[in-house]
Amino acid sequence: MKKSGRLKAWTIATVVVLTAGGLAGSPATSASAAARADSPFDFAGRGATVPFVEIEAEDAVTSGQVIGPDRIYGRLPSEASGRRAVTLDSSGEYVEFTLTRPANGMSLRYSVPDNASGTGQTTTADLRVNGAHLKDLSLTSKYGWYYGGYPFNNNPGDTNPHHFYDETRTLFGSTLAAGAKVRVQSTGGIPITVDLADFEVVPGPITRPAGSLSVDDFGAVKNSTGVDNTAAFQAAVNAGKAQAKEVWIPEGTYNLYDHVVVDGVTLRGAGPWYSVLGGRHPTQRNRAVGVYGKYVQGGGYGGEIRSHEAGGPSRNVTLKDFAIIGEVMEREDNDQVNALGGAMTDSVVDNLWLQHTKVGAWMDGPMDNFTIKNSRILDQTADGVNFHTGVTNSTVANTFVRNTGDDGLAMWPERVPNVNNKFTFNTVGVTLLANNIVTYGGRNIQITDNVVADTVSNGGGIHIANRYPGVNSGQGTAVAGTHTVARNTLLRAGNNDFNWHFGVGAIWFSGLNEPVNATINVTDTDILDSSYAAIHVIEGSTSTVNFNNVNIDGTGTYMIQAQSGANMTFNNVKAAHLGAGVAIHNCVGASFTPVVGTGNTGWSPTSTTCTGTWPAPNYIYPGGGGSTGGLSGSPGSLSFPALQVGGTSQAQSVTITNGATTAAPISSVTATGDYTQTNNCGSSLAAGATCTVNVTFRPTATGTRTGTLTLASSAPGGPVTVGLTGSGTNGVALTASPGSLSFGARQSGTTSPAQAVTVTNNGTGSATLGTVATTGDYAQTRTCGTTLAAGASCTVNVTFTPTATGTRTGTLSVASNDPNGPLTVALTGTGGSAPVTNLAQGRPTTETGHSQTYGSGNVVDGNASTYWESANNAFPQSVTVDLGSSASVGRIVLKLPPAAAWATRTQTLTVLGSTDGNTFTNVVGSATYTFNPATGNTATITFPATSRRHLRLTFTANSGWPAGQLSEFEVYSS
Repeated sequence: MKKSGRLKAWTIATVVVLTAGGLAGSPATSASAAARADSPFDFAGRGATVPFVEIEAEDAVTSGQVIGPDRIYGRLPSEASGRRAVTLDSSGEYVEFTLTRPANGMSLRYSVPDNASGTGQTTTADLRVNGAHLKDLSLTSKYGWYYGGYPFNNNPGDTNPHHFYDETRTLFGSTLAAGAKVRVQSTGGIPITVDLADFEVVPGPITRPAGSLSVDDFGAVKNSTGVDNTAAFQAAVNAGKAQAKEVWIPEGTYNLYDHVVVDGVTLRGAGPWYSVLGGRHPTQRNRAVGVYGKYVQGGGYGGEIRSHEAGGPSRNVTLKDFAIIGEVMEREDNDQVNALGGAMTDSVVDNLWLQHTKVGAWMDGPMDNFTIKNSRILDQTADGVNFHTGVTNSTVANTFVRNTGDDGLAMWPERVPNVNNKFTFNTVGVTLLANNIVTYGGRNIQITDNVVADTVSNGGGIHIANRYPGVNSGQGTAVAGTHTVARNTLLRAGNNDFNWHFGVGAIWFSGLNEPVNATINVTDTDILDSSYAAIHVIEGSTSTVNFNNVNIDGTGTYMIQAQSGANMTFNNVKAAHLGAGVAIHNCVGASFTPVVGTGNTGWSPTSTTCTGTWPAPNYIYPGGGGSTGGLSGSPGSLSFPALQVGGTSQAQSVTITNGATTAAPISSVTATGDYTQTNNCGSSLAAGATCTVNVTFRPTATGTRTGTLTLASSAPGGPVTVGLTGSGTNGVALTASPGSLSFGARQSGTTSPAQAVTVTNNGTGSATLGTVATTGDYAQTRTCGTTLAAGASCTVNVTFTPTATGTRTGTLSVASNDPNGPLTVALTGTGGSAPVTNLAQGRPTTETGHSQTYGSGNVVDGNASTYWESANNAFPQSVTVDLGSSASVGRIVLKLPPAAAWATRTQTLTVLGSTDGNTFTNVVGSATYTFNPATGNTATITFPATSRRHLRLTFTANSGWPAGQLSEFEVYSS
């Protein structure tokens, strides 16, 4: 089963572009906290300082459909950052991000639909830079889409689908300047929903520390999915401890089928973009990659403990500068498939990237003085971090957490007290279930200087409670001492509990197991645009909570939701934009009587109600929004196709929605720049109603033409603004096919065969061509003259002559009077220090069969335009090449004809080898490879060097034709 799991028992009964939709930023005391700023998650210096710039898709230029805002669990926009995203459901639709700072890497948060069987499906998106194709992005649903309640199941169509989004990261190959345009474009087929992109300058790989031990020296094999490196890593860290040396993880991806237990050792890599640990046992699904301290005790939903060593905890461990990206695709609480675990005392985790595991770090104490810092924790099926059982004097700091399937950062002192722990300067966003930050019990806990946002279901932004098994004063594990909750920002926190069917507050307290009896100081805190109440108390009783210097701006319902007794004091607490219009919902009478001190504004302790029902939230926070929000416009931007100067485009429409409960006055609707509008909105828009604004584009000059559509209104959400963009042309529109060229490896100083680029004028007027040039180790010849008629094409032939070893990049550019010019094509190749020989060319082949005249001899004839095609509808099918004698081989290049008529397809195949032509064994296990004419219809397979005379490809699937297809089967020594 792909997706199953268990909820917690209680649920059953730094640099970022900050936007109105995302983790919006502003000074801590400002009521306009949704204003954009190009700064860290800097709510007065709060949250994690991160190396990326974050841009929300709905704030970029798009031809797709903006979805949301929506805060209803189980709906796609509800799990988006800021509760809005963009869906691309037709070929060519795109989201285009304009870089505000240089970047050479991107992490894209997206969602694609699950398949009918719930096993996940994969598609690709076209990644383009400044209009030119850079690469294909592989996007998948296999790490998401959970169904039902407890336990989660794999039954599409069941209730409560959730966990829709995932992230993928990629390097651009060069550093793009500020102002560069990075486009994610649909290639058709499966819809793609884009939430946001994080852009950063990824530093170069860290060099190996002097005197360190490398895991490679102990037999670890990188970049091979069929090799289990657990034993090699364990041997390396054991030797590192014995010799008092650091252990080095070189660049590459290392597959591990089980935990590596560390003690008294530093394990470090070349950086989290370069040194990656991954993998999961192919049949024993409870065994997967992880780095653990010694196991002391376990249980809970961290998983049942398999004892490795006695005498824990581990001590003096440092883990830094690498990534753990797992293969966990379900929530099964009995499995110990977390990235980090066990017990580590006097230890540090620094600059790790943890993704696609069950819990990022489930730490089972007793343990002391443990720190996680400067890290990223993404796409977990359960918690981001959980300090479980007897964790003391420990900290999570400056860490970015997003898309956890349960609590973002949690402390649970089951049976053994947690004491003096800190969650400080962290950013925790899009928590799918439970709370952004929580402590279930504990003594003298600090939750300070954090930013939390977008709680999706069954939890709030910050939660303090005696409400989980093993939490009680008899064992010393209950809430006790002084809890400091200071200088935090909570944005769009809290949400509907789909079990209890009422709203959970942004910051909330519970005495389910027993009354909360501690001093809890909530100070210098902003609670903004809460989904329901800002403050919530439930079950048992809570005493004492002191609120000082707290700014509450925007609630879906009340300022305070009192469902149990509590002692709370309020000084300098400000409230505004309360959705229910009433400050306090109090159905427990005198057991909840707030003590109101001085400096409070915007609310009154006498503003109370007890309706016995929970009103639908009414979002009136400036810049906020939700399923019942104020005014909003969709889509959030319009992009018009290039148009000849003086022409008029077809109209595009914007739908204006009034999600409030009262009518919205409209004072004007205007469009600036080369744009005009017509509308049926009138002077007032009724509650719940919509109207339509139609916009047309008439360019007055060539080049990019921008404007703004504005619907002016004093109602919540107003004014509504929509960005407008288009380009004026002089009738010239040049395109290049393919959009990039890859020349593969070549001996330095030798010249490759030419590859052709077709330049076409798709416009209505004649193009004037200027300089055609190449940069880098590339040269060109052309058939293009000085003009190119409308509809005509010409050819530029490019050759590659590497002048040095390693990757060699360049650009083909065609200057013209195209206002979007110059036309550019990315060029890449690799220089080698020794001749690169295709060992298979001209060698004998055998096959299981072929169609018509497409025999297997075509795969070794050196001509990519001829090909072998197996018998149709008869998988599996094979083609085998005899190299003549055993040779060391480590790389295979597979090609299909480069013609654009060979549309993108995937083929699933296995690589086998033999020394005698009779007994064949796997060299590379079954995998799926993409052949895209835009990148030469080429797939490269690398593997650890092995000696083989015969190599065989066995095909089992082809998305483009019911047979194996191959034009060149090239074999190289490396």
